[in-house]
Amino acid sequence: MSILVTGGAGYIGSHMVWALADRGESVVVLDRLSTGFAWAVAPEAKLVVGDIGDEALLDDLIPRYGVTAIVHFAGSIIVPESVSDPLAYYLNNTVKSRALIAAAVRHGVKNFVFSSTAAVYGDPEVIPVPEDAPLKPLSPYGTSKLMTEMMLADTSKAHDFRYAALRYFNVAGADPKGRTGQSTKGATHLIKVAVEAVLGKRSEISVFGTDYDTPDGTGVRDYIHVTDLIAAHILALDHLANGGPNLIANCGYAHGFSVLEVLRAVEKVSGVKLPITYGPRRAGDSPKVVALADRVRQTLGWVPRYDDLDTIVAHALAWENSLAKRNQV
Repeated sequence: MSILVTGGAGYIGSHMVWALADRGESVVVLDRLSTGFAWAVAPEAKLVVGDIGDEALLDDLIPRYGVTAIVHFAGSIIVPESVSDPLAYYLNNTVKSRALIAAAVRHGVKNFVFSSTAAVYGDPEVIPVPEDAPLKPLSPYGTSKLMTEMMLADTSKAHDFRYAALRYFNVAGADPKGRTGQSTKGATHLIKVAVEAVLGKRSEISVFGTDYDTPDGTGVRDYIHVTDLIAAHILALDHLANGGPNLIANCGYAHGFSVLEVLRAVEKVSGVKLPITYGPRRAGDSPKVVALADRVRQTLGWVPRYDDLDTIVAHALAWENSLAKRNQV
């Protein structure tokens, strides 16, 4: 029996694969390696290079490896790109997720953990954001993820099938043991961009908007360490395996940091002054997005271990240094 991890060669997915391997699980990774890396996959796992939309591949892979649960990370994640090419996002994130869900039903895979996003809320009306907040995504990216949540809910009503949809806020950091981290070239995550600038991989870092109604005028976000996020996935998987009901839960720390606070933390940890430029607000950016994260704590017993901005930055910087030595990106 094994767990199928889609997108398991990517940033967040590879952390899940290592966590499952650490506890002795049999893991199969399905990844087309468009943004992931084969070397990021734990050696104990079986890597299958392919697309989650390939139904024939799924029909061979799931029974061959005795898959009993699926953890679905594969997908496209860049918001501006989704606005300029919406059909690509509806194909990769929604249509192909439908193929994966259908294969799970065909082969009797009853437990499914889905990588969702806080983007389903759009510009939140209430801060911190509860799971029952209005769902008003501002981009095709957010809508494509919400549509997958809807498919999971409807599938669960019609079949012997349970799911957990975990809505991420801002994921950052890297494996504390230095085994994997954010490695994709051209990544847009603030902490990733800042540590790249520290190491001279970027000539500058841009701050968009300094006139928000926040303490220092820059946008505030809830940053969660990737290892804590993965701990929530492990607990969600166990919750379903033990017969627990469907779950939709925010994954964040319920407090935020502004853009300037993050950049100051990067300067403090690295000892390097960042080359910062300032520009106007970007369309669609909210002043503040912070999770109400009571449900994941109460339902799953989740207790974060790395809720410290300097620690998150230190792990991200250590990984960026290791990438420079690896000469992979």
